[in-house]
Amino acid sequence: MTDDTNQRANGQFTGVVPLDLVAREGGLSVMKGILEGRLPGAAMARTLNFWLTKVEEGLIVFTGTPGVDHLNPLGTVHGGWAATIMDSALACAVMTMIKPGEGYTTVEFKLNLTRPILPDMGELACEGRVVHRGKTIATSEAYLRDSSGKLLAHGTETCAIFPIDKLMR
Repeated sequence: MTDDTNQRANGQFTGVVPLDLVAREGGLSVMKGILEGRLPGAAMARTLNFWLTKVEEGLIVFTGTPGVDHLNPLGTVHGGWAATIMDSALACAVMTMIKPGEGYTTVEFKLNLTRPILPDMGELACEGRVVHRGKTIATSEAYLRDSSGKLLAHGTETCAIFPIDKLMR
């Protein structure tokens, strides 16, 4: 990452958040910890040049700048870049609603790409919101937009919620 990206990432670093900490603190505290730089974010975000910029209960925003390293053979940004930032926003929105002792995982997600993403579009924002949080299932929606607010992609996700000890190793 460049120094500029490090600065814009608000001091975020990457790694794995210990599950026992997630079990104690719950999802909202963990996501705020990532935003504040107290806890590591996913290494995938560094690889794809996006970072967490907003955390509230039921709401997440990731901001990113795709570049030439993210192109497909036709010269547009690969759909996997959009899918990854959107899956991150969709799932992390659900994580903000995970209580201490709970874990979650993505069951399925769907996205629609509404226009090509080009490497010179600059900074893009992906907002994810929880639509429904039940006892064992949560659903979320996300929107990926350019700096003028033009919709580039939208999608939905379903996550399973379960006791976090199912993830403990």
